[in-house]
Amino acid sequence: MTVFKMSFTKTILLVGLFIATFHQLQAQQVAQLQSPDKSIALQVSLSASGEIQYSIQRSGVNVIQPSALGVMMKGHDFIQDMKLVNASKPERITDSYQTKNAKKSNILYQANQLVMSFANKEGKKMAIIFRLSNDGAAFRYSFPWIKNNETIVEERSEFSFGKETRAWLQPMSEAKTGFEHCHPSYEEHYLQDISVGTVSPLKSGWVYPALFKTNDTWVLITEAALDGTYCGTRLINDSASAVYSIGFADPREVFTGGGHLPQNNKPWLTPWRIITIGSLKTIAESTLGTDLAPATALKDASFVKPGKASWSWINSKDDNITFDEQKKYIDYAYDMHWQYCLIDADWDTRIGYDKVAELSAYAKQKNVGLLLWYNSAGDWNTIKYHPKDKLLTKEGREKEFSRLQAMGIKGVKIDFFGGDGQSMIQYYIDILNDAAKYKLLVNFHGATLPRGWQRTYPHLMTAEAIYGMEMVTFDQTAADQQANHCAMLPFTRNAFDPMDFTPMNLTGLTSSNCIRKTTPAFELALSVLFLSGIQHYAQSPEGMVRVPDDVKAFLRKLPGNWDDVKFIEGYPGKYAVIARRSGNKWYIAGINGEKNEKKINLDVTSFKKNNVTLFTDGTGDELFSKALLNAAKQKKCDLTLQANSGFVMLLE
Repeated sequence: MTVFKMSFTKTILLVGLFIATFHQLQAQQVAQLQSPDKSIALQVSLSASGEIQYSIQRSGVNVIQPSALGVMMKGHDFIQDMKLVNASKPERITDSYQTKNAKKSNILYQANQLVMSFANKEGKKMAIIFRLSNDGAAFRYSFPWIKNNETIVEERSEFSFGKETRAWLQPMSEAKTGFEHCHPSYEEHYLQDISVGTVSPLKSGWVYPALFKTNDTWVLITEAALDGTYCGTRLINDSASAVYSIGFADPREVFTGGGHLPQNNKPWLTPWRIITIGSLKTIAESTLGTDLAPATALKDASFVKPGKASWSWINSKDDNITFDEQKKYIDYAYDMHWQYCLIDADWDTRIGYDKVAELSAYAKQKNVGLLLWYNSAGDWNTIKYHPKDKLLTKEGREKEFSRLQAMGIKGVKIDFFGGDGQSMIQYYIDILNDAAKYKLLVNFHGATLPRGWQRTYPHLMTAEAIYGMEMVTFDQTAADQQANHCAMLPFTRNAFDPMDFTPMNLTGLTSSNCIRKTTPAFELALSVLFLSGIQHYAQSPEGMVRVPDDVKAFLRKLPGNWDDVKFIEGYPGKYAVIARRSGNKWYIAGINGEKNEKKINLDVTSFKKNNVTLFTDGTGDELFSKALLNAAKQKKCDLTLQANSGFVMLLE
């Protein structure tokens, strides 16, 4: 028996050695790249059968296991039998830009870039452009030879994780489901802390940004530089492995008569695949989602003015889209020093163009700009709300947008789009281009994720693409889950792109049978925590009468955009504490998304400001409690957040 055991052990060792040698022969490293601070490393390998793979490590530990790369076009295979033509020397890429619609106003992007050129069996070339920054990795494909129409039928970009990895993911809705067949619109709750390999319950994959934790490293996957030649993508997987790959839009997610697959007849750069890598602080402070978006070509952006808006529909719904109600909300915006007022669906018949023009003139006198709702209006859904059929053609858009500009309207909210197919993505971009011509701000609702469009098209102020506050007014289950859901968003949906959650209901829901489960201080914190170029508030004017004067004063002076960000602490779905700077003032917002109390310990001296104003929940009939602190004396601020509660702190 002893001899048998020794022989068996030797056999295992020999088999292991053979497998290791086989894999080495199968995949040979052909290039490597490091981030500027050398914390992130990328390896690219090529197998004996010509399949390209990459892997990524952080501080020497695997983050992305060997994962496939490549593209399948109609008639052209760029997945197998690939040969390396050449690889560039690493090049430092530096880009700086300014924005009014992000975590920071002045952003510096630095990365090391590697360009690798491969050829397939036909001799046609595909380049892969890799970039490593200190906060992550990105790659895209380039096809410089294209002159005639080509179609990509599969993108073999994979993200392979260790089996111990955990995930925080939102399921992609199935096309043509939901209210009046309006899905997908990125409006599902997140599955939290699930095993990798978990299959999406809706069988359509997972939306971006997709959050993972492998060992002690957090990973956030998204895409940017999506233009009208490509479809919006999602992550797909099966339960047999921890490998996620790029999935294309459902064939039903198209503009009428258009296609869903990527297609182009010119030299082609595909969208960036972005992998943010680091701590939760890295995720919360990273700007990779806009760093890799194309710079704007908009020559005159003087009309792009971020701000806050009053909005009647969230409180009084369809029947109160009336002249008098909207005039009341204009007065409300004026009183709160908010820059905009949104008039929602069916305004064209319930009020009429002429009377809306009258409201616009009235609002102008009060320095309030009007925003108007539109139905995207294709046959991709059965929505009856209007105006509709106005924006489907360039001629129709130009006629309508010209009319709005003459009426003094400042922007449009366009709702109920039809998914992520290539032709639908082109429709979004056509709207953005035509709106810019007439200096109209844009808000997409029932829509796709912006994917960094707000940098390329700075008049895109916000987009919904979230299970937002309106769902809380419709469904008690949504209200019950709101705190947990909100605590997910700084780490996922709102990490890179503006989000029209329509937050901040301080005094309870109106025109709804649902009961809000979050506290007033939680809701106040959302006004700082959530990012949106225009923040549409869910607070009614009737309820605002009950809000203390010092809280109203805070809201009147609250900045419309931010200069800097600091992650304090938090955990997806549990809690979030984030600081934002505007000018020389810092605002700190914190929310507790759990059912247990949470203790927060803040070092207020680190912000180098002496005067601290703290808003927390009040007691008894009081909505809020206010405390004035001296940071030099106080140094530390210890807070206990009850379930579903929050706080806001101003340091100046």
